[in-house]
Amino acid sequence: MPMPSNFGAQQGPSCFDRVKLGFMMGMCIGMASGAIFGGFGGFRYGLRGKELVQQVGKVMVQSGGTFGTFMSIGTAIRC
Repeated sequence: MPMPSNFGAQQGPSCFDRVKLGFMMGMCIGMASGAIFGGFGGFRYGLRGKELVQQVGKVMVQSGGTFGTFMSIGTAIRC
């Protein structure tokens, strides 16, 4: 009795899994760059304390979401 050709072989991640991974990688990179640029921008405007933390957090979420979206779109194109 012959063995099936794909016996024991594992399948790779689905396209949706790849898009999710692309978004998460982009989100991490965007948040890291947002922390750097948001921190410098906040210091430049003279923000300190609570205002600085709010500004940095807002910039991190915005840049992370934007870069994550573009990374997920690029990953979806490659699927």
